[in-house]
This record gives sequence, C-alpha cells and structure tokens, in this order.
Amino acid sequence: MVPATEFAELHGELRQVARDLLGRSDPARAVDWATMARAGWLGLEVGVEYDGAAATFTEVAVLLGEIGRAAACTAYPGVAALGLGALLAVAPDPDRDHLLAESVSGAAVPVTVLDSRNMTAAKPTFHLAGGHLRGDADLVLDAPLATHLLVPAFTRDGSRVLAMVIPGTPGLTVSARPAVDHTRRLGRVHADNVRAAAAWDLIPDPRTALGHLYDRAALATACDSLGISEAMLEATVAYTKVRHQFGCPIGTFQAVQHACADMLVDITVARQLVAAAIRAMATNDPGTPTAVSMAKSHTTAAAVHIAGKAMQLHGGIGYTWEHNLHTHLKRATLNRSLFGSPAAHRRRLATRYLDR
Repeated sequence: MVPATEFAELHGELRQVARDLLGRSDPARAVDWATMARAGWLGLEVGVEYDGAAATFTEVAVLLGEIGRAAACTAYPGVAALGLGALLAVAPDPDRDHLLAESVSGAAVPVTVLDSRNMTAAKPTFHLAGGHLRGDADLVLDAPLATHLLVPAFTRDGSRVLAMVIPGTPGLTVSARPAVDHTRRLGRVHADNVRAAAAWDLIPDPRTALGHLYDRAALATACDSLGISEAMLEATVAYTKVRHQFGCPIGTFQAVQHACADMLVDITVARQLVAAAIRAMATNDPGTPTAVSMAKSHTTAAAVHIAGKAMQLHGGIGYTWEHNLHTHLKRATLNRSLFGSPAAHRRRLATRYLDR
C-alpha cells in the first residue's frame, strides 16, 4: 500500500502543474487539448496498455478542482467523467480499445450523450435497431466539441448498450445550445436512423453502469464548484487587504470578517463532503450514490452563495465586465443545475429514510 504522505506529495505536485498550465492559458480561449494530453491528464484512469497512468478518480478530482478554480474553458471535466468513464464501463473490444488509446493521446474527444438535467440513470432516450440509432437528447455537455459520441440506447430486446456514432454521419444533428456560462458548451443531439459505428454491452450491469456515470458527472461538478469557491475566497481576502475605506483596509471591518468566515465555513464543509465522495468513488464503495448526493447538493449551492458574496465584497469593481468574478459566478450557477439540482439530490438522500 502506498503511504498517505506519498499520495499527498503526488497530489500536491499534480495540483501545482495544473495551476501552472492553466495559469499560462488565455482565459478567453479553450485550454489546448494536445497540451493536456502531453501532460498525461487524459490517461490518468486508463491502463498502461493504452499509455495511461492506471491511477484512480482521486487523481482526476485534483485536476477537476483546479479547472474550476481557474474557470478554464475546456471539455476535460465532461470527457474525464463521462467520455472516458463510459469507455471504461464496457468490455475490451478492438474498436473500444482503439478509441481509448486515441482519447489518451488527445486525437479523439469522446462525449457521452446524457441529458445534463438528469441525475440518475433514467431510461435511455435512444433506440438501436438493426445497427441504426434513433432518439434525441438535449443539453448534452460538450456535444459540439465531440469527435465521437457515445450514446446509451435500448435495443429491440430491451437491453441497454453503448453505441458509438461519428459527428457528420447522415441523419445525425448536433446543435449548440445557449448557456449562462460561456466557459462550457452544451448541445442537442438528434439521431434519425443514424448508422452506429459500434455498439458495446455495459458491464457488469447496464443500469448500474449508467447510474455510476451520472454519479461521476455529479461529483466532477462538485469538484469544479469547490475549486470556484476556494478561488473566490482567496480573491476576496486578498482584495479586502488592499482596499481602503475610512483610512483603513476594509478587511479590518467586523462585517467583512464575518462574511469571509462564513465563506470559509461553507468551504470547509464542502471539502469534507467532496473528499468523502471521492474516496467512495475511487474504491467502488456501495455508499457512493449517497456520498455523491451529499457533496453535490451542498457544494454547488455553496459555490453560488460564495461567488455572490465575493462580488458584493469587491464593491463596484466586482460588478464590472473587466473583473473575472462574473465568470466564476456564472460557472457556479450552471454547476448548480448540472446533473441534478441541490433539491433533487436532497430528495434522493431522503429516500434512505423512506426505505426504512
């Protein structure tokens, strides 16, 4: 077993590399995909036989938090949580193995077609018959950026499979959808008798596998929101030290101190909930859905509150387009609704008591 101190050092180095890479990127443009591939980000959970690192979701979560902190424009969270997660949820197959290797190298951008408004494995909205796909899904994360679409679908006998289709295939329409957050891309995917390039069985159980994908997506969103919250608190504390009013820094005012303390309390709780969910996810703990819902419901709601409070404490400059606070606030707002609202996840948690 690897000592905890070595894991802490590894995560610290990974976090610093991510901050350096994201810090050099233009906030208004997407982070270079090839650069992330060369850094090994795309292969963290993938086996060494595909040039991956054979790590766990724990290491992916470190990067997800840093991407949220930087409010980076990239498809990495969706691809890491859903695209690669879906490919790892099917049995080895020549087509699947080739796509997995291309994804690790950065040559492919696999996107799983799931409605981001959902939070659980509802029935797929696509049907596969005779190798042809029909169906529709809206608000699919990163759909306009995909080189390969991975579509959960029903077959004629009622079983669930994962179909692969290539954008540009006749009958397939991928249209961009507007979003409050300009750092992410959402799209609508419509298939009208589209020829599937491949179809794979989900393992070990299709329903469980789809539910696991939604949990991965929800946890990735919670990690992103935690990064947003930490960035907003750091920016606010730094600003209150240099902004003077009545001859002294506004950070000396009790009301400002209390507001920052409340932000810190919310972040501290969020860190514990997210860390518990990450451990559960990485170890395939049976309590993963519960841990994920606890992290998602608290962290994404707290991020919106913290970003709003940061804007207020920055005063007039916080409300201008010149400051990047609005970018983090909009990103936090979208995170709150992605893959289940806080209220929806609390309802999921409440079913534990109804079952008793």
